[in-house]
Amino acid sequence: MTPRDAADANSSRWSDLERPPLGVTALRRGLVREGGLWSGIEVVQRTGSTNSDLVARVAAGTAAEGAVLVAEEQTAGRGRLDRRWSAPARSGLFFSVYLRPAEVPVARWGWLPLLTGVAVAAGLSRAAGVDTALKWPNDLLVTVGDEERKAGGILAERAGPDGVVVGVGVNVSLRAEELPVPQAGSLALAGAVTTDRDPLLRAVLRSLEDWYGRWRAADGDPGPSGVQETYAAGCATLGRAVRAELPGDRSVVGEAIAVDGDGRLVLATPDGLREPVGAGDIVHLRPA
Repeated sequence: MTPRDAADANSSRWSDLERPPLGVTALRRGLVREGGLWSGIEVVQRTGSTNSDLVARVAAGTAAEGAVLVAEEQTAGRGRLDRRWSAPARSGLFFSVYLRPAEVPVARWGWLPLLTGVAVAAGLSRAAGVDTALKWPNDLLVTVGDEERKAGGILAERAGPDGVVVGVGVNVSLRAEELPVPQAGSLALAGAVTTDRDPLLRAVLRSLEDWYGRWRAADGDPGPSGVQETYAAGCATLGRAVRAELPGDRSVVGEAIAVDGDGRLVLATPDGLREPVGAGDIVHLRPA
């Protein structure tokens, strides 16, 4: 880094005093412990995608299970269906974690993004005091005024032969004029009691460690671990008329009635069929 680059980075670091940088030393002290899941926490000032970076580290053999990579600013964040998004520096939580559930059958790994949704929603509800809901399969919803809006998302990717990188992006202090689309929201706009990202990140990672531990202890079975029941209880998609936009330019309309044991959304179609949806884009057609 040149002296000018360093000066620019330092200036950017403090350019918005309402959005202070994360305290990595305190985060490590609070989360990395003997016998715990989190093996290391790194905070970078700016990157394209924490998921891409962490997947690359796994491939290079430089990441251990429980590695957490956090970005103050992410310029090419990736969502499902290869969607791209970015947000102002220090306006949200942008991080990825590396998990290796070796004892869990691979067929059950599809629960990891749903499990992460449960953990993120629980952690943010406790720390930010905001009611959150989950849109199947991987969106975090908040209420702004009387409108349901997306405030976060989750992306899970295979990493190496026996691991998964799970990325999380949550809008924390995003202001109305900074929203990328009118349907977006943030914890601040939903009336959060705090937008201090340090306690929010600690709460989310502690919640994720707890839920991941329960799931692993149950060999990934979503029933005994409580993940399936808890996900369904917090899922805003259930009980609604939805349109599932599926691969191959096919769509199905029906009422979302359940999340099955494989993590699929089950639709009751107008012709009386039950159709499980394992991948696709879900559009809510009417309020719950």
